[in-house]
Amino acid sequence: MHTLVIGGIRSGKTALAERLARNMDGEVVYLATATAGDDEMRRRIDRHQRQRPVNWGLSEEPLALASVLALYASAGEKAPCILVDCMSLWVSNLLHAGETVFAWEREEFLTQLTQYPGKLIIVSNEVGLGIIGMDPLTRRFGDELGWLNQALAEHCDTVMMSIAGLPMTLKS
Repeated sequence: MHTLVIGGIRSGKTALAERLARNMDGEVVYLATATAGDDEMRRRIDRHQRQRPVNWGLSEEPLALASVLALYASAGEKAPCILVDCMSLWVSNLLHAGETVFAWEREEFLTQLTQYPGKLIIVSNEVGLGIIGMDPLTRRFGDELGWLNQALAEHCDTVMMSIAGLPMTLKS
C-alpha cells in the first residue's frame, strides 16, 4: 500500500505521515531528501531527527530516490515501510542538478514506486493552491511538482491532505 500525503507549508503533512508510519507493522525507514545548506536548515533537520522514533532507519538522499527504493525492494516481502520526506525538496534538488538528471531520476523513481513491494508514505507540498511564480524557475518548480503530485496520486492507493493539522482523505 502506497500513500501520498500532501499539504501546504506548515500544514502538518509530515506529522501526519509520521503518525501513519508509527501505525505500520515492521521496520520503518525515513528517506530524507533535505540537505543542510545553511544553519536554519540544519536546525530543521535536527528537530525532525529528534522527533522521530529512535528505532526508525534513516537514509539521506537528495537525488537518487529510485536507487534507495531498489535497494530496500531487494528484501521482497520483508521490505520496510519507507517514509519519503519530501518531494518538494527533491524536485528542487533535481532542478538544480540539470535536465538529464532531472528526467532520469523522476522517471526511475516513478518506476520503482510501482514496483516497491513494501509500504511507502510520500510527503509533498501542494502547490496548486498558491500564486503563480514571478520568475521562470519558480514557475517551473510549481509545474514540475504539480505534475509529479498528479503522477504520485495516480500510483498511490491512498492520498491524504493535511490542512491546519487535520487529515482529509482524498483517495482511499
